[in-house]
Amino acid sequence: MIDPGRFALNRITIPSLGLEDFFRFSADIGLGKVELRNDLDGRDVIDGLPPSTAAAMAERHGVRIITINALQKFNLKAVRAKATEELEKLLDLAAAIRCPAIVLCPNNDTGDGRDAVTRVAETVDALKAFGPLFMKRGMLGYVEPLGFPESSLSSVLVAMDAAKSSGFTCYRAVYDTFHHYLGPDTETDIGSLYDVSRTGLIHVSGVESGIGKEKYRDEHRVLPGPEDRTFSKEQIQRHVALGYKGDISLEPFSSAVQSMPPRELAAAVKQSVEYLRS
Repeated sequence: MIDPGRFALNRITIPSLGLEDFFRFSADIGLGKVELRNDLDGRDVIDGLPPSTAAAMAERHGVRIITINALQKFNLKAVRAKATEELEKLLDLAAAIRCPAIVLCPNNDTGDGRDAVTRVAETVDALKAFGPLFMKRGMLGYVEPLGFPESSLSSVLVAMDAAKSSGFTCYRAVYDTFHHYLGPDTETDIGSLYDVSRTGLIHVSGVESGIGKEKYRDEHRVLPGPEDRTFSKEQIQRHVALGYKGDISLEPFSSAVQSMPPRELAAAVKQSVEYLRS
């Protein structure tokens, strides 16, 4: 069985809670690691609190912040200057709240007219440009492929190669079970072409809807259970069997999950963790 201490909770699971209530919620259900976000409506990463206050809250509840999620469009050269400025601020905040990593998400836009070669080149260039910023602070950048058809980076293999090509040691991949299921990488790629030691974090969610795979979107992402059509449990087991020793963060985007009463959601999260770790 997987140690329950390896599971974390992404704040997207219950975005209605204030920061301290989110820390308390996570701690009360036995999850001592959390991911914060910069894309919640009406909130910044730490709800406008002083970083020292947010850090003290996390410590008081016995919770460790493992990422800030995320720098968006990191691999789009046209917005590099803006992304660099935003990354500097995220890194400073992360240092102040004792968070070790920033998630980097690629451009995910149907209007992206770049060809495949340019997309890869701009991904590598971005990682080269951002590398000194991470290294100066001793922090990690978690590159997260998105499996949607419009994504400019959908493969963990490409993410791994881009990180290597950057020449910096501060990068790891986010292996997202939902996005892997949608993306181009096959099951045999993991462990043969892809080295799981390059994985810094696993994001996990499931889909139970009977719609076609090509229609899956964030709204369909629920807490994984036996009816999960993306085989998240099997994906995690494969990663662990191949030597992955890192954290596994629950990241359900579905409004049906987010709108659950806290007590009901707490029970559902516990049930999902037990399912995934057994």
